[in-house]
Amino acid sequence: MKAKSALFATLLLTLLMLLGSPAFAAPIRLWHGYRGDEEKALEAILASWKGSPVETLAVPYDAYLTKLAAAIPVGEGPDVYIDSHERLGELRARKIVGPAGDALEPGVFSAPALAAVTLDGVPWAVPLSQKCLALYINTDLAKEAPDTLEDLAGLIGKLPPGTYPLVYEVKHVYGMAALFSSFGGTLLDANDSYGFFGPPAEQTLAFARDLIDRHVIPDDADGALVTSFFKSGQAAYAVSGPWLAADLGDKSPVKWRVVPLPKLRATGQPMRPLLTVESVMLSPKGAEKAEARALARLLASAEAAQIRARFGPTPSARVDVTIGAGDAPVQVFALQAKTAIPMSSSPTMHAVWDPADRAIAKFLRRNATADVALSEGKHRFDDVHRPLPPRASPVPALLAVGVIGLVLAFQWVKRSREEDWSTQLRQSWSSYRYVLHAVLAVGLLVIVPLVIGATTSLTAGNDENLRYVGFANFISILTARGGPLLASGSFYLVLLVTLLWTACNIVFHVGIGAALALLLSRPTLRFRATYRVLLIIPWAVPSYVTALAWKGMFHREVGAITGLILGINRLFGTSVEPIAWFSRFSTAFVANLTTNIWLGFPFMMVVTLGALTGVPDDVLEAARVDGATRWQRLRLVTLPIIRPTLAPAVTLGAIWTFNMFNVVFLVSGGDPDGTTDILVSEAYRWAFTRENQYGYAAAYAVLIFLMLFLTTRSRGAKKIAATPPSPAEVV
Repeated sequence: MKAKSALFATLLLTLLMLLGSPAFAAPIRLWHGYRGDEEKALEAILASWKGSPVETLAVPYDAYLTKLAAAIPVGEGPDVYIDSHERLGELRARKIVGPAGDALEPGVFSAPALAAVTLDGVPWAVPLSQKCLALYINTDLAKEAPDTLEDLAGLIGKLPPGTYPLVYEVKHVYGMAALFSSFGGTLLDANDSYGFFGPPAEQTLAFARDLIDRHVIPDDADGALVTSFFKSGQAAYAVSGPWLAADLGDKSPVKWRVVPLPKLRATGQPMRPLLTVESVMLSPKGAEKAEARALARLLASAEAAQIRARFGPTPSARVDVTIGAGDAPVQVFALQAKTAIPMSSSPTMHAVWDPADRAIAKFLRRNATADVALSEGKHRFDDVHRPLPPRASPVPALLAVGVIGLVLAFQWVKRSREEDWSTQLRQSWSSYRYVLHAVLAVGLLVIVPLVIGATTSLTAGNDENLRYVGFANFISILTARGGPLLASGSFYLVLLVTLLWTACNIVFHVGIGAALALLLSRPTLRFRATYRVLLIIPWAVPSYVTALAWKGMFHREVGAITGLILGINRLFGTSVEPIAWFSRFSTAFVANLTTNIWLGFPFMMVVTLGALTGVPDDVLEAARVDGATRWQRLRLVTLPIIRPTLAPAVTLGAIWTFNMFNVVFLVSGGDPDGTTDILVSEAYRWAFTRENQYGYAAAYAVLIFLMLFLTTRSRGAKKIAATPPSPAEVV
């Protein structure tokens, strides 16, 4: 007995020791947005960590803030995360970041980096590195650094065919900010007011379009195009950040070096890019954990900075880290960082990107003059930051809910007093038990979110100043926010585009799907099974993968359609210009439509194939014997028989298409100037790119639900009313 007790005590002690060891301790969750060499550097740094296990998660940059805001408040987010300093103001406003505390080593960080992470005298992050743009040189095509940006035009005609003197991200304001600063502009002034308008912005846009017109830089260039052109040797110079060096690596066939950005001859001022201080941040709960703060210190340590320097030319934010002679790119980026302009960490900074990017695209695509495009950008910014609607009294809404509750309770009591009600309830109780789990699941997954969304649509503001505003959001939407009813971005214009989008898609989906189904249903067709499998592939591939593939094909510079046009030009000696698909509504709409037709016709084809199996062969044979032509048999026999099966599929397809967010968002992105946005993508922008106005976005969602509900309900009622009675019903 004593031996058993001793054995039990030994096992218990061993279990307690194991549970107390680091292997069984609660892990520290670390989120980051790294890829490639940056992620390898992070793994190398974490290899020296001696504390509790660290769970890492790579989150895409575009979804980073959204996931943080959704996960941290409910305790499912990270303890430590790595992000850019300009989001600190918004992170603090949402209460999803804690003070750095003793995670910040005193006296080892540069003054600009420390100032960037300090708000109201309190450091809210630990600086890691400083990122900004610089000038890359392809030394096989150009030997010297230019004195001015205008000097690059001298390379025109001296480079191989298809090669540009410069690739520069003129599509986004982040890339244009270096030019903008040379003309004396700032994106936000001291009062957090929008600054991308007026003479400096007009001069910036005019300068950029002149470079495009003279073929110094490619049209509609984004970050991916900059990387692609420089890596493939199609550009002599490139303006990019340390991430391009990480993509090039040591095995790149392109010989390159980095120099600071040149001056502008037009102003005599240097190009000053935006400076981003990449930092380690702590969630509110993470800031309370000693191990989380220790992990943040490790990530920002001098040893970690040396490791990161081995994987990429990103200058450290520390002043005690020496840069070797072999780290020339790091030295250049460190030198450029001294003249760069730190981005504002104000919550307002997040709202600058969308209106500024739209203004740039609208002017460069020649859809508006500079002053008109920039004025519209400022209007969008001001419209997003307009004062919240006044508070409304919740008493009327509560009274309405109370009246509805009383009516339902009265009906329940009235029904319960019926003589056979209790008997029917007892007889049906076993059936209710079978569907109870389904009712609970639908209630939790469908009804509860609908109720929460409808309630959210009656509010405005964020967590700190959330207020009940009644139907103010709906009134603002239905009155086009006080502007013209068909102005760009108004509810009615977006609704018209959505209806056009849905109608065109349904016509092509049903037409192509039914035609292919009729073809594949012919018994004499050889290899029918193979054709069916091949035609279902577009439906089987995830929609976002297909959307991104089609977007690449529609790219004006490197897309497959452009390649086909250039091939035809070479073959037949023509001079057809490549199509800028996203510069006009018509072509952008066609690009979206083509992508969604490719995605949608297989569903209708499969449904029609199934419906055709229900068409009796003897009826078709009788019609043929009676002299009906093939077209008459299709129109008068086949289609009426399969119509009841196709009707629900068409309704379901219309609902899917009405809310087809992936295609619109990923292919055209709403371009040009938001004219191809549909209602669901417009609701997304109000929720996530325009100061997170969730109440306003929820009002859009409620309107979408009501339109679809009422439309499908009315169609169902008409169908029931039009259905002739059966013989049994007549009797």
